[in-house]
Amino acid sequence: MRIYDGSPRQDFEEVLRSIGAFLDQRGMRDVLLLEAPDGFIVQGLVIEGGSGTWSEAVGHQVKETLTFLDDDIARFMDEAIARRGAEAAGSPDWSKAGYYEKSFRVIGRWMDTQRPHDIFLFEQGGAFVVRLHMVNAAGAYHSLAEFTKDDIETMITEAPQLRQ
Repeated sequence: MRIYDGSPRQDFEEVLRSIGAFLDQRGMRDVLLLEAPDGFIVQGLVIEGGSGTWSEAVGHQVKETLTFLDDDIARFMDEAIARRGAEAAGSPDWSKAGYYEKSFRVIGRWMDTQRPHDIFLFEQGGAFVVRLHMVNAAGAYHSLAEFTKDDIETMITEAPQLRQ
């Protein structure tokens, strides 16, 4: 997926926010996200299996890999916009969003200021490492950034003021 090729609504803030909302619903943790030419590949840990007996109620942790194609991303974005519109006319409730929806949104907003060619990120324990593939007149290069859990919490707290 090439974010800046095509529709003006496709920016990292909205795309990653939509993926983050899906991951929150899925209960995925310790996420790795890689941009591919036709979408995104996401890998993370999920809990599967709980059942009736106490020893099996918790389930077990498994690694899951998902591929989201451009059409999937467009559907996620449309569903997210519809959901937020239904929550409150003109003023969606930011507090109802899950951790990945909020985190991916603020990281996506930061990425939009950088305008990378493609992205790779991974998260562990609420902290993120981001690799941006940048292309300019001088050539291509990679840029790394790290966001601690405290950095992300600060960015999330400041996000509503940025929209005013």
